[in-house]
Amino acid sequence: MHVLLTEDNSLIASGVIAGLQAQGFTVAHAASAAATQSLLQHSHFDLLILDLGLPDEDGLALLQRLRRDGMALPVLILTARDAIAERVAGLQAGADDYLTKPFDLRELAARLHALLRRAAGRTTHLIDHGPLQYDPTTCAVSLCGQPIDLSRREQALLQALLQNPGRILSSEHLKDSVYGLDDEVESNALNVHIHHLRRKLGNGIVETVRGLGYRLGPAGHEGQQP
Repeated sequence: MHVLLTEDNSLIASGVIAGLQAQGFTVAHAASAAATQSLLQHSHFDLLILDLGLPDEDGLALLQRLRRDGMALPVLILTARDAIAERVAGLQAGADDYLTKPFDLRELAARLHALLRRAAGRTTHLIDHGPLQYDPTTCAVSLCGQPIDLSRREQALLQALLQNPGRILSSEHLKDSVYGLDDEVESNALNVHIHHLRRKLGNGIVETVRGLGYRLGPAGHEGQQP
């Protein structure tokens, strides 16, 4: 999943980015409110982690403006402001969750997974798709009960599709989810990962919608029984 981290403290930001990337997240970083708004306008994200003490604008004011503008992205506030009144203000401003510093990276990751689960309308962390089962917390994949080994990029691609069943996702959307914003991406890289995912999970798992993008299709190879 593609996460935007808004945090002006470079040391905290680097620790969060490294910790989340180790758990399978793709993370982009913004150090100001203006940079956050620009990235949200030009790239796709699944979640926003928002610090409140930003150098150019208070994070609550930014969040209120984003919500007024119609942004539905799940938002987790990550801040040192730990008073009850401040937590209430954050949630009333439009945050979906509130975590205070210092924090444990495992708890942060668990909260992010919970936010995505609620946004997708799921009651458990496991994602079932026909004979395919995916656990976002461990990145474990099985097909017809058999474990399937996917690379980190293949996992990110599969998760982007599973999180958006029925939706057509553009190449740009998938590239943001799989590679983030800082990676150098070769022109055919996405096609290579789609090819590998089809080979491992069935030719129909990624459906090409000509001229528009891709969407999730049925899992399983010919002859396999769900």
